[in-house]
Amino acid sequence: MKDRYIMRPCGCLARNVLVHAAVRSCMEHADELLDVLCENARYSTADLARLTGLSESAVEETLAELEAEGIIQGYTAVVDWDAVGSDRVRAHVELNVTLDRETSYRDVAERLGGFREVQGLRLVSGDYDFALEVEGENMREVSRFISDKVAPLPEITQTVTHYIMETYKQAGHRFDDGDDDDRLSVTP
Repeated sequence: MKDRYIMRPCGCLARNVLVHAAVRSCMEHADELLDVLCENARYSTADLARLTGLSESAVEETLAELEAEGIIQGYTAVVDWDAVGSDRVRAHVELNVTLDRETSYRDVAERLGGFREVQGLRLVSGDYDFALEVEGENMREVSRFISDKVAPLPEITQTVTHYIMETYKQAGHRFDDGDDDDRLSVTP
């Protein structure tokens, strides 16, 4: 029987009997590469290769595969908007829902996720069903969005809005204001 070669998702040719092992080899260092990217998504391919011990071509192949599989959804900056002087307002909103036979959590999430004001949306366990992160230009805009767009959805039974007053850490990055703690220590 003649060997047949096929193109692996990571761009390399492989014999058909080795396809699963070949795809696995592209992805076997994915966790390590993802950890490094989460630390700093601006690392160059050369930096990523040096930090993970992979070749630059292996890094490029693995990144292409992670993007094609939808594991890497995008690259974004973590911004301290207070340091920029922005008046943007963010809120964490607890949502309770009641589902009927035709509606699933995913259906509700698709509707909520379609709004530009929604920056994050998670199905959670506990006292409420969804954790929604919303952003607007001011408190009035956020409040209007919740009351006019979110609360009227038939599945939404309750909303509780918590305005974010200060962000100390986001996406693993600490936001330090540079001020040292000048309180005096007190010992008994």
